[in-house]
Amino acid sequence: MTDPRLMISVSGIRGRVGFGLSPEVVARYAAAFGAWALQQGHGTAVVLGRDSRVSGPLFHQIARGALESVGADVIDLGITTTPTLQMAVEYHHAAGGLGITASHNPIEWNALKFIGHDGLFLSGPANQAMRALIGDIPYATYDKLGVTRFDGDAVSRHLDAILDLPMIDIAAIRARKFRVAYDACRGAGGIVIPHLLNLLGCDVEAIELEPDGRFPRSPEPVAANLGPLCDLAKRTRADVGFATDPDVDRLSLVDERGRAIGEDYTLALASRVVLAHRPGVVVTNLSTSQVVDDQAAEFGSTVQRAPVGEVNVAMAMRAAGAVVGGEGNGGVILPELHLGRDAPLGVALILQMLVNAGEPLSRLVGRYPRYTIIKDKLDRPSVPLDAVYAALRDAFPDASADTQDGLRLSWPGRWVHLRPSGTEPIVRIIAEADSEAAARTLVTRARELLAALTR
Repeated sequence: MTDPRLMISVSGIRGRVGFGLSPEVVARYAAAFGAWALQQGHGTAVVLGRDSRVSGPLFHQIARGALESVGADVIDLGITTTPTLQMAVEYHHAAGGLGITASHNPIEWNALKFIGHDGLFLSGPANQAMRALIGDIPYATYDKLGVTRFDGDAVSRHLDAILDLPMIDIAAIRARKFRVAYDACRGAGGIVIPHLLNLLGCDVEAIELEPDGRFPRSPEPVAANLGPLCDLAKRTRADVGFATDPDVDRLSLVDERGRAIGEDYTLALASRVVLAHRPGVVVTNLSTSQVVDDQAAEFGSTVQRAPVGEVNVAMAMRAAGAVVGGEGNGGVILPELHLGRDAPLGVALILQMLVNAGEPLSRLVGRYPRYTIIKDKLDRPSVPLDAVYAALRDAFPDASADTQDGLRLSWPGRWVHLRPSGTEPIVRIIAEADSEAAARTLVTRARELLAALTR
């Protein structure tokens, strides 16, 4: 029986270290994944990497041994970023990849992320097939155990691929000599982002670069957590500030005035560079700001929405032939690089966007409609969420409803989305409107209906 303290979703398995997520759990899931990956017929190699979390070294050793125990040959990247790991799976034509990272979760959490041979996170059905092996793992005999080799070039290949993108004008970016402020929050970004910025000729002022996982603040790169970066950007007169989460798939921005502009703008502004180069469909999730729609419309492009979760967006992008996509949490996906959220890619696209725009970030953002997006959360209720969704639809009969992922109700210029989190035992309520009062009204009404059903 699955431990209820574990969060199991398309994002992998997550838990608090010592409270649900134990060495035994890591060993069983890593072995089951390795066995499943080998059964898919794409060779015997599995790429392994981790972020900087304090529990990372322990779980890394356990996972490596578990993979070898089922006959997988491990390609070990050590501390790395999630997008680097995904690209390494493709580069090595591996059977899969295993990332040890809890992304934006607090310091006491860790997780396993499972990647298929195509570099994408496992779909729902693939996750189920993998988990079915946990009760009867087919361990290898002594003569078929796997071995480990190390790949120290994965980050360099990743950055080279970004700099080779046709929409990135390296000479033009270098000529601007951008002054950049950066906060790595002691995640894996400290070993990647400053190097990329140096390659692009930037003058870098950085904080919390040591990748020891001892996060000095909440590691999620939302505006409320970026006070130190805002101060750094203002003090150093930076052109732009960047913040990444511990596994470096999410990127948040601070403007030259030292103001955090909201993680939803990362995808919207990065998309401008891609759409100017090649117009086409943009795919994002149901909880992403409509500022993405505004940017796409300027280039005659349309936006399609998918359920929350990187693999859901990536699969929708593949189906739609999208030219760019991602999520409003600061995740940018460019298919011609790889189908995964990629903060180093976002850094290069944002710098290129500033070159193309020829004006400060604050002025560019100020030219577009300003929305207020409120992101709230509460403990998951004991009642079925279907009852909550029905009550919301009854309360707002004039709204357009999307039930791909929880319930999203929308009207021209405003929307509210209620869904269970896949990474924490909570329900997320996200609303957006052209005023804070209107957005907060939607959130408050959703909370009230939820409370009424749980009394």
